[in-house]
Amino acid sequence: MICARTIFRCFRWLERMGDRVTGAAGPFFVGLAVILISLGTVCFFDVIQPTLRFPWLTTPPCILIVCNLFMHYYYVCTIPPGFIQDGPREAKGGILWAGEKPNSSEQRRGVRWSGEDGLGSGIKISKANLTMCKKCGQTRPERSHHCRICKRCVLKYDHHCPGVNQCVGLHNERHFVMFMAYLVISTFCYSVLGYQKMLGALGLTFMFDWPYLVPSLAYILIYMLSVVLCLAVGIMLSWHLLGVAAAETSVESQDHDVYRKIAKSRNDTFVNSYDLGKRKNLELFFNIGPTGYPWYTLILPLRIMPYTDGRSWARREGFERHRGVREGEELTDEDDDEHAP
Repeated sequence: MICARTIFRCFRWLERMGDRVTGAAGPFFVGLAVILISLGTVCFFDVIQPTLRFPWLTTPPCILIVCNLFMHYYYVCTIPPGFIQDGPREAKGGILWAGEKPNSSEQRRGVRWSGEDGLGSGIKISKANLTMCKKCGQTRPERSHHCRICKRCVLKYDHHCPGVNQCVGLHNERHFVMFMAYLVISTFCYSVLGYQKMLGALGLTFMFDWPYLVPSLAYILIYMLSVVLCLAVGIMLSWHLLGVAAAETSVESQDHDVYRKIAKSRNDTFVNSYDLGKRKNLELFFNIGPTGYPWYTLILPLRIMPYTDGRSWARREGFERHRGVREGEELTDEDDDEHAP
């Protein structure tokens, strides 16, 4: 028993040390990401873009992809994810904000882009249930979780990302997914369009000189990094989009697996009350469609508000909570104590 307690404390110490390192290294990760993205952009427009056919047609999409890449990364790094102590936010004016739809002007506190009857046929908006956080002692709405690194409860917490130096939550999760999407698109284009230049930089073609400002070694390294990122981030993006289509965050995906086992042990079936169908889940996440912003917000790097402030949620008609999980069985953040199991 003493040995087990000692081992548990060692793992807890390592976990806390990892949290400190992750929090401290966040600014360095952000700086490194900005440098690498900038180098990739310079390499593309110096080496690849001048050789593209029909430059008047291909250059604007390339510039648009780069703008989305930089702006969504800027948004996800600078927009706070949304903490439970924060009040409801309001959309601001300016060129970086998307305009509202004409039929979306009617709003109410806590729910964006919805009328009094909800978000359409079969979709109901209901207030979130409240629980008490065991770590910070704050009352929080459902789908909120405590971040051990930020030491605060985050609305619709997904995860803490060192690459953006903050949590991914309600107000910046859309930009996080959009950034990954445009990172995959840009690295894919770089990998496909630049492979011949890669062969030339390696000396495997009849290119006898390297007539570009970017050194050949830098181009080779950026190209290799692009291929790796395209594959790695592509897998991450696919996993996140599957979660979005299922109306669950990264944390909820793990919790729901536990709930399914609990429900199955009682010969019941777990039903996620937030799941309104793949198409509607995607529309609500990106906040587009008949009750949201225009579709062009997916291709223009504009800021938009989420459809809710995190204290009310769209649910299936007839569901006030998840089916198959009884009150008191919901998983919460792990207790941060020193007691071994």
